[in-house]
Amino acid sequence: MTEQAPTSAARTRFVCGLIGGGIGRSLSPGMHEAEADRRGLHYTYRTVDITELGLSAEQGVGLIRPAGHLGFTGLNITHPCKRLAVAHVDELSPEAARIGAINTVVFTDGRAVGHNTDVTGFALGFRRDMPGADLGHVVQVGAGGAGAAVAHALVGLGVEDLTIVDVDEDRAVALASEVAVATGGAVVGAAPESLPDRLGRADGIVNCTPVGMAHHPGLPFDPDLLRAEHWLVDVIYRPLVTELVRAARERGCRTATGAGMAIGQAAESFHLFTGVRPDPADFAQHFDRLIALEGADRAHP
Repeated sequence: MTEQAPTSAARTRFVCGLIGGGIGRSLSPGMHEAEADRRGLHYTYRTVDITELGLSAEQGVGLIRPAGHLGFTGLNITHPCKRLAVAHVDELSPEAARIGAINTVVFTDGRAVGHNTDVTGFALGFRRDMPGADLGHVVQVGAGGAGAAVAHALVGLGVEDLTIVDVDEDRAVALASEVAVATGGAVVGAAPESLPDRLGRADGIVNCTPVGMAHHPGLPFDPDLLRAEHWLVDVIYRPLVTELVRAARERGCRTATGAGMAIGQAAESFHLFTGVRPDPADFAQHFDRLIALEGADRAHP
């Protein structure tokens, strides 16, 4: 049973936003505002697309503190700002400190507090979309801000052996070491040249790179390395079906899109912003409705 909306004595007006690159088609505003409308909250959610504004990632995270001074309730943070944003808050939640990246900032009593809802978001989506998946050996491609959260989530889900591969081998090794120390899991980092061997022995694959996003089209690795026995999750949801997901389906792989993670982290962020804990199933309905509306718009320009 979900919590009720705050009483009239509690806060009912919220101004929230999203900072990141290439986020013009994000569904976060629609999901958040739909849930707020359902609960009778006055809720505004705005996007700050640093790509459209011609800002660097460093300049993007530089907007965090000013947003607090301007009366924002909170912010979501996405690629490529999640790790850089850590230096622009006053405090980190235990989860965010453990991961070293944030995707949510809450402004409270003049302080900016950083959180990471990607871990619980990914785990929720994985349990929903990949029940019974073999968790013996998983290869994660990408060691950035999203990759840090997903690696922690995968170990928490029960992955026995996790290999993290990144174009920057040192970054992959560093993240693997951090996750292994924090979780006690069997985690190693590796260079991209090792992918053919690693994938040849893998049960599952998770793409945590931005390759495949609307502003970063393409494939993060050669799709001919995929086998029908693999399961694959792509954390990207813009587009919902990436080139990698499409290639995996063509080869008979079991697949999941980034929808599950997007829904889970959005629901948890809404809770942090408002104090009201929604049912993720409601956010899933908002997500599906927004996707359906986009399809209708394309069919009837």
